[in-house]
Amino acid sequence: MKDVVKKQVDEIVAAIDGGKKPEEFAAWATKDPYVFIMEAGGKLLVHPTLVGESLKDKAGPVYDEVAKGTPEGAYVRYEWGGAKKCTYSRKTKGGLIVGSGYNE
Repeated sequence: MKDVVKKQVDEIVAAIDGGKKPEEFAAWATKDPYVFIMEAGGKLLVHPTLVGESLKDKAGPVYDEVAKGTPEGAYVRYEWGGAKKCTYSRKTKGGLIVGSGYNE
């Protein structure tokens, strides 16, 4: 699963860095595993249920972890809804955070 989430995120980051808009990836939020895209301040642009909301306000500890994503990508761990998650988080050239994860 680690390879699947990395491939998804890497493809989206390359596409956004190449000029695509985050909203063009809205359908990826319905996949399993789903993808999220958020602004550096926490506003979710693509997510299955929280589009337009701030992850920083909703779940600060989760935001703190996924915000650790780097331009090269990083795996982070946190709890969401009682489940332990591993998420691959990566920043675009413009500073958006793209991530996808799975339950451990």
